[in-house]
Amino acid sequence: MALEPSMKVVVRLISIVCLTLTIVSCTAPEVRLQQEAMRLGFNRTIAQGTEFKHVVYTNNARNRGDELHVYLDGDGTPWINNRWISEDPTPRNPLLLRLMSLDTMPAVYLGRPCYHGFSDTPPCEPGLWTNERYSEVVVKTMAAALDHILKPLRMRRVVLIGYSGGGTLAMLLAEQVQNLRGIVTISGNLDVEAWSSLHGYAPLIGSKNPAQQPPLNPALFQLHLAGSKDQNVPVSLIQPTVLHQYSAQLIVLPEFDHTCCWEKIWPSVLNNISSLMPKNQSR
Repeated sequence: MALEPSMKVVVRLISIVCLTLTIVSCTAPEVRLQQEAMRLGFNRTIAQGTEFKHVVYTNNARNRGDELHVYLDGDGTPWINNRWISEDPTPRNPLLLRLMSLDTMPAVYLGRPCYHGFSDTPPCEPGLWTNERYSEVVVKTMAAALDHILKPLRMRRVVLIGYSGGGTLAMLLAEQVQNLRGIVTISGNLDVEAWSSLHGYAPLIGSKNPAQQPPLNPALFQLHLAGSKDQNVPVSLIQPTVLHQYSAQLIVLPEFDHTCCWEKIWPSVLNNISSLMPKNQSR
C-alpha cells in the first residue's frame, strides 16, 4: 500500500530521530564527558601519574590566587547491570563538571587511571576500576598526577572535593597531597565495606577503606555533605566515619539524594570553603 505524502514525512522524521538516538547511545562515555567539558569552557590536558595517564580538565577561573580546588569524580560505571565488567568505566553523569563550572577559584578535574578512554592502555586492567578502584596503586598514581599538576602552579592551599567514590579517594589521598588545607565530600562513600554489604555486592578486595584508616591531620578542615534521601550512600553509612575524624563537619541536606540537587547549593558551599580555609597555616 502506498503511503500518503504526509505519512512519508512522518516516517522519515521517525527514522531520523531513531538514527540520532542510536548515534547518541553509541557515543563513548569519555567522548560525551569531554563534549560537556568543552561546552563548559574547560581545557583538557593529560597528566602523567606513576605508570598511568590521567585526563585533567581545568577551568578558566575568574579569581586568581594561590588556592586550588581539585575535583575527584565518582566510580562511573565499573559494571554493567552488576554482572559484566564495563569496557569503559568513565562517569556517564557530568554532575561534577557542572559543579566545577560554578567555581570561581582555580580548579581542576583529575580523572582516574584507566578512565576517559585509557581502559585498554597498558598497564590498565579491569581490577583497577572494579575491586581495586580504591587500591594503593590507584591512590599513588593519582597523587603522582596531582603532584605534576601542582608543581608549576605553586599553589599554597589545596582543597580536595570528591563526589561519591571520589570522596573515598579524597580521604585516602589526603596524607599524600602537599599544601592540603581541606576536604569536601559530596555523598562520599566513606565506608567501603559497609557500602558493599548494604548493596549486597562482593567485597572490594584490594581496595582501602577510609573507615579503617587513622583520623586525618586535625589541622585539615573536613566538610561532608549528604542527602537525606540518598539510597546509594545513605547518611547512616557516612556518619560513623565523620565522627571518627578530627574537625569534621557533616551536613545533611533534606530532600537531596545521590545526584539531586547539588548544583543549587554549590555556590554557598564554595563560600563556606573560603570561610573554613586556614589562611595563614603552613604545612
